[in-house]
Amino acid sequence: MLDEFRSLATIWSQSGEAIARVAGAWPAVPALLLGAREAMLESLRANFRSIRIDPFDPALRQYLVASMGSLADERLRVLFLDSAHRLIADEQLQQGSLAQLAIYPRTIFRRALEHNAAAIILVHNHPSGDQRPSREDVIATRKLEQIGRALDVRILDHIIVTATRAHHVMSENVVAGAAAHPSSCNLRSGPAAAEDPEPDSALANAQATVRRRLLRRQLLGSEELFGEPAWDMLLDLFIHECEGKPLSMSSLSISTGIPTSSGMKLIHRLCDAGILQRLPDHRDGRRSLMKISPDIAHRLRAYFAEGTE
Repeated sequence: MLDEFRSLATIWSQSGEAIARVAGAWPAVPALLLGAREAMLESLRANFRSIRIDPFDPALRQYLVASMGSLADERLRVLFLDSAHRLIADEQLQQGSLAQLAIYPRTIFRRALEHNAAAIILVHNHPSGDQRPSREDVIATRKLEQIGRALDVRILDHIIVTATRAHHVMSENVVAGAAAHPSSCNLRSGPAAAEDPEPDSALANAQATVRRRLLRRQLLGSEELFGEPAWDMLLDLFIHECEGKPLSMSSLSISTGIPTSSGMKLIHRLCDAGILQRLPDHRDGRRSLMKISPDIAHRLRAYFAEGTE
């Protein structure tokens, strides 16, 4: 096993299938190692129940390094905390590739509001082994911190872990900046290159963005609903419909990062404009399900078939 995976930390992070592939004729080995790993992690988890969570607690760092520091791909994990910083839930919300992870603020903050969390700790791993935050890590942290401040959900810290180390992004005082839109952002393993794009590429990208904005305005046919946060709302609902997942009116109202009351008013305006439709939820009469009007849904599908923004 050590010849194959090089370290105990890497062995702990392997799936049962990967261990079985190496164990070969010893079928009891995967179950033994997986059971030992779960017992170890459970003993570490037990230290955080019903106590105030401190991001700099060595025991927390040890738990995060042990549980995800040696994973082969990037994953985003969120610790949801109450007003006393006690742990409510510990959830993995996103999974990416070896070097990059796309995160969606609306997913994070929807779960935070569902848990009634007052604060969250973001955790993601760098499979490269370099614990230093990349430029994308810093930008993503800044965006999430600003959205959380608007929703009264504090980003207590953003921790990057590797197989042996942990790094606290928030402690570097790098999250101050201009307001951000809660669309999506990337986390990338390792420090980003300092070079800017070639001027010609930057100009071409800017011109393409303007063309897409004009197309988007024509797409909706409603000037006052052209910008954010209505666009984020439509995008979130469009993705849910393509995935065959129903989305309630209350969930959609918080998907943009604006106050729930403002989100509800915006949904009513979108319905009045014929962009959204409200349908009864036959399984729960207390709530309504949202649907994009068929004509708008058809236009959105054609719009995104042309490429991303």
